[in-house]
Amino acid sequence: MDVRRLRMLLELSRLGSMHEVADAVGTTTSSVSQGIAALARDVGSPLLEPDGRRVRLTPAGRRLADHAVTILAAVEAARLDLDPTAEPAGVVRVAGFASAIRRSLLPAIDDLRSTHPRLEVRIHEYEPLESLDLLARDDVDLALVYDYDLAPAEWRDDHVVSPLWDLEWGIGVPTRDRHLALADLADRDWIVNSRHTADEDALRTLASRAGFVPHVVHRIDALELVDDLVVAGRGVALLPRGRASRRGVSVVRLRDPEVRLRAYAVTRRGRGGWPPLRAVTDRLVTAAPRRP
Repeated sequence: MDVRRLRMLLELSRLGSMHEVADAVGTTTSSVSQGIAALARDVGSPLLEPDGRRVRLTPAGRRLADHAVTILAAVEAARLDLDPTAEPAGVVRVAGFASAIRRSLLPAIDDLRSTHPRLEVRIHEYEPLESLDLLARDDVDLALVYDYDLAPAEWRDDHVVSPLWDLEWGIGVPTRDRHLALADLADRDWIVNSRHTADEDALRTLASRAGFVPHVVHRIDALELVDDLVVAGRGVALLPRGRASRRGVSVVRLRDPEVRLRAYAVTRRGRGGWPPLRAVTDRLVTAAPRRP
C-alpha cells in the first residue's frame, strides 16, 4: 500500500476537494485521482462515490482514512527515528563484559540521561565471544569486548571496532610469593577464564617465552573467586593490576613482554548512523582514557 496515496486519501477526507488535495501535496488533480484509484485497486474496494459535481469517501474510504492517520504517524515516527540529524530517542541494547560496563557504560548512561532523556540503554553482561554472537544475530546493537595484546581478536568484515582503553595485567600470586618471576611459577596450577579463551591464549604465549607449558586446572569467570583460589594456594592466574584484590593476593608486574587487556566498542557496519547508537558510542569513545 503506497504511503503517498494514503496521504492523498487522508487529505481528501479533510479537504473534500481533489483540487485542494493537489495543492496540499504539490501535484496535479489528475495525479490525485489516479493515485486514489490505484489505492482502491490495492484494497479491492471502492473508496470514492459521486456527490454532485464532487466526490466523497465511501464507508470503506472513511475507514481506510481513519487507518491512514495511524499508519502515516507510524511512518513519520520511523523516519524521525532513523534520521541521522534527529534527537536520539529509543532503546540501545548493549552486551559487554563487567569491567567495561562499570568503567565505561555506566558513566556514559549517567551523562546521556541529562542530555538525551528519551534514550534508554539496556545492559546484558556477557563475555566477548557471547557478545559478538548476539551482535551478529542483531539481538544487541553494541558489544563491549576485549582482547589482549598477546592474543589479538579476529574481527569480521562487518565489524566497526572503536578502541576504548587498555589496562595492564600481571600474575596474581599469594603475597608471600610476590618476589617470584614467571619462570618460577612453572610448576604451579593455573586458573583461566571459563567463558573466554583470550587470557589462556595470552598465558600460553607468556609461558612459552619463559620455557614452560602452563598446567591449567581451574576455569573461573569471577575475579573475586580467582582471588579466593589464589589465597587458598589452589593456583595462580592473570589478573588486572591496580584492582583492589583480596587481602593476601599480589599482582606481580610482567616485563618483556608486559600484558595489556584492550577494550573495544563494536557495532555492525551500516548501523552507526542511527542517532541513539551513535550517541552511546560517541560518548564511550570520547570519554575513554587510553592509559589508566
